[in-house]
Amino acid sequence: MEFGRIIISETAMNSENLQDVIHSNISVINLMREEKIDDDLIHEDALMSYYLDYYAAQYTEGNFAQFVYNSSWNTELNELIEEGLALLGAEKHLELFQQQSKKVKLMSSVKLNKFLKGKLEGVNPIRDLLNNDTFYEIDENLVTLNANFLKSHPDLEVLSVDDMFAALEEFVGHEIKRA
Repeated sequence: MEFGRIIISETAMNSENLQDVIHSNISVINLMREEKIDDDLIHEDALMSYYLDYYAAQYTEGNFAQFVYNSSWNTELNELIEEGLALLGAEKHLELFQQQSKKVKLMSSVKLNKFLKGKLEGVNPIRDLLNNDTFYEIDENLVTLNANFLKSHPDLEVLSVDDMFAALEEFVGHEIKRA
């Protein structure tokens, strides 16, 4: 049975910082994974938000090549990101992602594997080919779009931290150790 809710803490929901909403969702997903809950049982849109944040963070920290490298260019992940960007209405980001993906798809599997198995730093013509600074100039804020998507989601539940644990404990059927 799927956990059909997206849970965010009251604190995050009331925060001035929209990233807190996204981080609250990420914390819940990480906790579910620690409890060995399969991704198939986690709300699809919660996961999508999680991976969009991963994509944005990787791109922000080290450009598109870092995303390709650290994600090992995972087809399922890429589809989720593409769907997510479309769902959030991030058309310019979606266009860039598709344009960048095309570069990877046009690469031979030998070349891609060599890139994924090598080092990202240093002289790296494949990395340089994959990088595109357009991302930093796009006037669509992925954090704002992602957080607002979560905040307005029909399956969203805003709970106190205690109630968040209670809901997850009910789902897993046992008490969860709190850090």
